[in-house]
Amino acid sequence: MGALSGLNILDFTTLLPGPFATMQLADMGANVISVASPSRPDIVLDQYALIPGTDVTSTRAWILRNKRNLALNLKHPEAKELIYKLVKKYDIVVEQFRPGVMDKLGLGYEKLREINPRVIFCSISGYGATGAMRDAAGHDINYLARSGLMSYDGDPEAGPYVKSFQLADLAAGSQNAIISILAAVIHRSGTGLGQKADVSMYDGTIPFMTMQGAEFLAAGKESKRGEGLLSGGSVYGNYRTKDGFISVGSLEPKFWAAFCETIGAPELIEGTVMPENAAEVKAKVAAVLLTKTRDEWVELFKDKDACVEPILDMREALLEDSHCRDRNMVVDVPLPYLGRSVKQVASPVKLSECPAEYRHGGYPAGWHTDEIMREAGYSDREISKLKSEGFCD
Repeated sequence: MGALSGLNILDFTTLLPGPFATMQLADMGANVISVASPSRPDIVLDQYALIPGTDVTSTRAWILRNKRNLALNLKHPEAKELIYKLVKKYDIVVEQFRPGVMDKLGLGYEKLREINPRVIFCSISGYGATGAMRDAAGHDINYLARSGLMSYDGDPEAGPYVKSFQLADLAAGSQNAIISILAAVIHRSGTGLGQKADVSMYDGTIPFMTMQGAEFLAAGKESKRGEGLLSGGSVYGNYRTKDGFISVGSLEPKFWAAFCETIGAPELIEGTVMPENAAEVKAKVAAVLLTKTRDEWVELFKDKDACVEPILDMREALLEDSHCRDRNMVVDVPLPYLGRSVKQVASPVKLSECPAEYRHGGYPAGWHTDEIMREAGYSDREISKLKSEGFCD
């Protein structure tokens, strides 16, 4: 039995932040129904369908893992009646529309808590339910930009780097949604009352300014691109080798000393973590690291305490790396409707008594519609009639 067995979730989210959050909750045992319209575009799934040779089944199998799914046209008059019936049991609701959309559909927090005062209603949006930008569209890059994070990120000349992964979506959106939901569940266990959680991806990126933000607010000192401890003002960074790249995080004196000894440059040991001639030191390091291949450096640093690691490609990281195997971070997940399994990235949550479970991968859109409607009290005749009226479009 999973740690979150007994939690019942109605998931109205598409794209990435909401589905990723509910997948993690489902991995820990929550009973999740994903509610979506098959005719509504979803870039997380649909973008892969546009790439030749890509198996969109694998993407759906991942993001809908451990969930049942319900195809539903939320604008159909009967749709909200079905939700009203479900919310009596599925008393955690997660949605990712722009603020106000669920209210217009008759499915907002105020309405649902009239039906079930225990309902926990988690809204995930770019800029939150209040404020001047509440209705603005946005993507990961926009939240990182507006939060101030990009002001000291990247190269002094080239400017901020475009991240290749969804930092704001996942770390600020998904994870804060999970925290908010579980905090509300704990509160409800003592009071019997639900509440609304307003999760903004923009809000969640602002605390990522950590040391830089604290220093600016307390002392008025603004970090500049290329001058910070982790942004160019020290040896910390990625370096080319003959055939690839390695990461160097040798900041503390003992790590820096081990690094310098290993690369044969003991003369660089003396000095501070952020020397005035940082550019010169980095240039010397870069020149030395170019003299060997990535794997030659890996072998030299294998038994050294220096915080140096190779930059692996996906095959190396997910299929060949021994530590990834030791941590069970890739698992085989059954796809019962296809009679096979698929490899997927595992849950990072490691609980000794109730570990994550991978019951099944995601099913095609609408696979469980009839089953869920029967559970809600609809007859087969009623289901067929509603489907003929566009109930599931």
